[in-house]
Amino acid sequence: MTAEYDRLDANAANFVPLSPLSFLERTADIYPERESLIYNARRYTWAQTRNRCARIASSLAARGIGRNDTVSVFAFNTPEMFESHFSIPLAGAVLNTINTRLDAATVAYIIDHGESRAFICDRQLWPVLEAALGQCELRPEIIIIDDADAVEKPDLPTDHEFTFYEDLVDRGDDTYSWRLPDDEWQALALNYTSGTTGLPKGVVYHHRGSYLMTMGTVLSWALPPHPTYLYTVPMFHCNGWGHAWTMTALAGTIVCLRAFQPKLFFELIERHDVTHFGGAPVVLNMLANAPKEDQKRFDRPVYAMTAGAPPPAKVLERMADFNFEVMHVYGLTETYGHILHSAPQADWAAQSIERQAELKARQGVRFAMTEAVDVIDPESGEPVPWDAETMGEIVIRGNTVMKGYLKDAEATAKAFRDGRFQSGDIAVVHPDGYIQVRDRAKDVIISGGENISSVEVEGVLYRHPAVGEAAVVAYPDDKWGEVPCAFVELKTGQDADEQELIDFCAANMARFKRPKKVVFGELPKTATGKIQKNVLRERAKSL
Repeated sequence: MTAEYDRLDANAANFVPLSPLSFLERTADIYPERESLIYNARRYTWAQTRNRCARIASSLAARGIGRNDTVSVFAFNTPEMFESHFSIPLAGAVLNTINTRLDAATVAYIIDHGESRAFICDRQLWPVLEAALGQCELRPEIIIIDDADAVEKPDLPTDHEFTFYEDLVDRGDDTYSWRLPDDEWQALALNYTSGTTGLPKGVVYHHRGSYLMTMGTVLSWALPPHPTYLYTVPMFHCNGWGHAWTMTALAGTIVCLRAFQPKLFFELIERHDVTHFGGAPVVLNMLANAPKEDQKRFDRPVYAMTAGAPPPAKVLERMADFNFEVMHVYGLTETYGHILHSAPQADWAAQSIERQAELKARQGVRFAMTEAVDVIDPESGEPVPWDAETMGEIVIRGNTVMKGYLKDAEATAKAFRDGRFQSGDIAVVHPDGYIQVRDRAKDVIISGGENISSVEVEGVLYRHPAVGEAAVVAYPDDKWGEVPCAFVELKTGQDADEQELIDFCAANMARFKRPKKVVFGELPKTATGKIQKNVLRERAKSL
């Protein structure tokens, strides 16, 4: 009789391809008058947002843009960027958000590699795009966002025909048929990695993965209905961690932030009763080190998600002073963003503030939508013991792993070795099963046969009151092979010398792990704000 189970087929009544686009239709139906977006003086309801997205989608479709056509967006966190997360895929096309800090040559590469059909560009970024167009082969239609609140408004050439973003709205059809994908595996978004070396790789997301990322985020962050979310995370980064779709599903209110400034950040939290925000550790660090007169402490908890390099425990302690409840997460562009989180346990509340910060700084356990995350021995492929000491590589399996790298079968095959995504991140597993990243594989320092985590040394340096930012890399040594070398950027108005920092590390960790050299100065960063350790490694070789 068991064969009878297999004779019950999927059909239109019981199987609908999963897509995050469906969240907008539902929210606009049920909460049409709830506020969707706030950006300075501009405010929209969910009914208005749906109407605008439908009009834009119809305008793109009228240009012949459809399935597997790439539409690039080079813009800041404004309503136009948010709308693009729905309007472009509603036309059947693939959304390609581009980092606003990229140089013209990289933008040109993305246009050609991604085969961009249309390019939506904030007017402030036109000079970069203009230079990029002189270096690429394709000529996508240029659509300009003319933001009245932009500080910089460069002149547009009179010999070039432009379409303006609001033209797509004004000339669009708000009765445009709501086009959900026939196939949930269909490409939804194309995100380029921000690697510190070489050309960026094009990471392809599908509709199913983004839908499930939304659901996993709601569960694992314990999000309530109707949050007010300050969009601090750049929407070009992993599609803003998928929060454009998540907040839509919850009928939340999104407060747009064009450019991050600590003073404005605190003001917006207060003015709009913001309940949630996300930000990289560098953002938290900027808040922690902002002038005292710009900082605010709130009498209610504000929930924050942070991702990226492990935030120093000292920074997390400072967030608690503001009444920010920080949840640290871990993920990669290739996993749609976060797939691990430091889920709090009931007994953590009894710990000291410092110990709580240490526990929260771990990357933790898998999100609700993540099938499996393991830390394995790279040689044997077996899981490492849960001893908080043995390091291995993080490998991931689940529905929020990318389709693959666009036009790069070799890199895709290498990433998906043995049926798991190979992250390249080195971690340990604590006895309670919580994962903690120690380093990128290439950043582990092997000194006299001992593995030293650069992240661990950086964490100690951040505890010194004068240290603003720190990065530790390998420094050649005749006796030990290599030893830690610290590059340090001091806080404004603070002072410390090399020996003071070396002694501070020696007093707060195993002595053999302390940096043997400290170099002071501004740290080089990528376009996404990541410290360029490859540049620092080269500097260390010449010291």
